[in-house]
Amino acid sequence: MSSQIDEIKVVALAGGVGGAKLVDGFAQLLPATDLIVIVNTGDDFEHLGLYICPDLDTVCYTLAGRANPDTGWGRANETWNTLDSLREIGGPDWFRLGDLDLGTHLERTRRLKQGDPLSTITRDFCGSWGVETVILPMSDERVPTLVISEDGEIPFQEYYVRQACQPVVSGFQYGERENISPAPGVLNAFDQSDLVVICPSNPWVSIMPILSLNGIRGELREHPVAAVSPIIAGRALKGPAAKMCMEMGITPSPYAIAEQYRDFLDLIFIDQSDHEYLDAINELGIQVHITDTIMKNGADRRRLAEEVVQNSEGILKNK
Repeated sequence: MSSQIDEIKVVALAGGVGGAKLVDGFAQLLPATDLIVIVNTGDDFEHLGLYICPDLDTVCYTLAGRANPDTGWGRANETWNTLDSLREIGGPDWFRLGDLDLGTHLERTRRLKQGDPLSTITRDFCGSWGVETVILPMSDERVPTLVISEDGEIPFQEYYVRQACQPVVSGFQYGERENISPAPGVLNAFDQSDLVVICPSNPWVSIMPILSLNGIRGELREHPVAAVSPIIAGRALKGPAAKMCMEMGITPSPYAIAEQYRDFLDLIFIDQSDHEYLDAINELGIQVHITDTIMKNGADRRRLAEEVVQNSEGILKNK
């Protein structure tokens, strides 16, 4: 990489597994001081009296080297004794909480109840786990994502886990009110960075909740922004993004992703299997880079992160 790219500072917007993989690639590539991660908290919810942050925990566990390598979420070497005991006595077992994972939720809930903000708790957890990268929840306020469906409004985890994404989706609601503020440090992160990267996360339930917060879209319009498409050959590698597209009358494709972000996006990375969308995306005024976007292992994560950094040099000069 050129000396200019060697010194690039990145702020990444991420959801769960797909976002965590690319963030891990950036963490392998860049010094910890040159990477800030802003994570969706729209799917946070309370279960069994505990406050659970699925996307935030996935990113933190991944960078800490503690994520389950098979699922991408939860803890490695997890056991399920508590869940088995809960099931035995008729408790709600639809959301799988492992024994190791419970410690995170117990301490987070305790500290939230005593008045500590989520951003401070996350910083302290990362310090305990040896994560040097700055990881910020998108907001210290609760901003629940509701799935609007044929069955009414459904909290995201109810839709995603308990109902296995079965209801037909017609839209989404982000938060219970407007004008919700980002967490401390979120808006400043953009001014501290050279490049904003939207990770390959579901645009409607992982990225749009972040974009719904006060000031975020305005910041994105002022900075170079690249995105990696989570849709490959008409499908999502994980999660319901493609299903959501079809139910809302949108053809699942990198073009659909680019169109969602067109008011601020400068460059999108799409998989080599989707090369036919090159011209259509260009007509939106967005540059396209075609590559292998599938991340099967740690080497793939670093390779894709390096391609994003290297091939974003043009938009760094233009904004």
